[in-house]
Amino acid sequence: MEPADGTAETVLPGGSAGTRLPPGDFGVVLATLRARRGWSVRESARRANVSEGQICNLESGARNPTPAVAAACDAAFGTGGKLVELAGGCRRGARAGDAVDADPVIAGYERVLRELRDIGRSTGPRFVTASMKSITRVLTDAGSHAADEQRSRIWLLASRFAEYTGWMAQEAGNPAEALRWTNLAVRWGTQGGDETVAAYALVRRAFIAQHRGDTDAAIQFADRAAGHPAANPVIRAHAARRAAQGHARRGDARACGEALERFRSHAAEGADGRTPHWGPRIENGNPRLIEASCMLSLRRFEQAADLFAAEHRCRPTSPSDSNSRARFAVRQATALAGTSRLDDACQIIEATLPVIKRIDSATVRVELIRFVEQARTRRASPGQLALIDASAALATG
Repeated sequence: MEPADGTAETVLPGGSAGTRLPPGDFGVVLATLRARRGWSVRESARRANVSEGQICNLESGARNPTPAVAAACDAAFGTGGKLVELAGGCRRGARAGDAVDADPVIAGYERVLRELRDIGRSTGPRFVTASMKSITRVLTDAGSHAADEQRSRIWLLASRFAEYTGWMAQEAGNPAEALRWTNLAVRWGTQGGDETVAAYALVRRAFIAQHRGDTDAAIQFADRAAGHPAANPVIRAHAARRAAQGHARRGDARACGEALERFRSHAAEGADGRTPHWGPRIENGNPRLIEASCMLSLRRFEQAADLFAAEHRCRPTSPSDSNSRARFAVRQATALAGTSRLDDACQIIEATLPVIKRIDSATVRVELIRFVEQARTRRASPGQLALIDASAALATG
């Protein structure tokens, strides 16, 4: 995987892409390698035969690696001597009680967060959750040792990690854990001087309420997010999207349409080229796909099917975002089943089931349940019935 900022990676002589080192100092490289393997601090320490504290101190920059520790990490990660070589260029004299220079820590972990997001979108929560939790531990420890003027930046980065950890907990089907991490994100964001995460946390609560079937609560949280004093156009766009989907599920087409208009307006205002501080990039919230999803909830199956088909023809979902591709593919299949085009619907589901198995997303499984419920109202062939039953087993298992 290419680094998010375009910096060239170090490649082992004669090696393959799997033996490349990401950019950064020893601690950042160690954290990135650990994230790519989905190892926790404990697992990394066990494999390298060092203590968990040593791993945390190395990743936070509080300690430099000794030759022996660098060699142990090199062996654990199979980097062919490159970690030992990198350790030789580390700055000297760092002690656990010294103030940590936040700049390389922040720059490095921002790259790690981008990479973890890419991994999460393509492979699901189980491959990134351990790394996310471990890195928040490293960052909160680094924040307590950073210089005063840099401390807030580390807390803000810790907050971003916590927010994404909450999203992964939601994807893993654990809403209580998702809320716990979201609350930590709010607390750490406040410590860093940023109140916007408190507004975005209400959007997350709206999504959680939506997936547990509490439509009224989802709309209320979305409205509170839109009206929060710290809400920016991006957060208001996310809030309007949740409100639109909530009104659609209640069957209120007028309120849904008004919320969709707000979404388009706020999304246009917020899509100014800057990366949003919280949540997914607003340009990924495709207006036509969101409208199609709302039409599906309103049971306007023909309109939804046409919108999904038109959007997929002119602008396919990013192939690297397996989660979004699977989610919208299942919605399109549900719309097709609603129009009695069960054969077309089953072709989409058959092609998508392997992806759904791989990413193991709770939010996608909810969509699969909706497909099964709709498909079972239609006359199906034996082969289609077998596919519907397989979908039901995957959605509930």
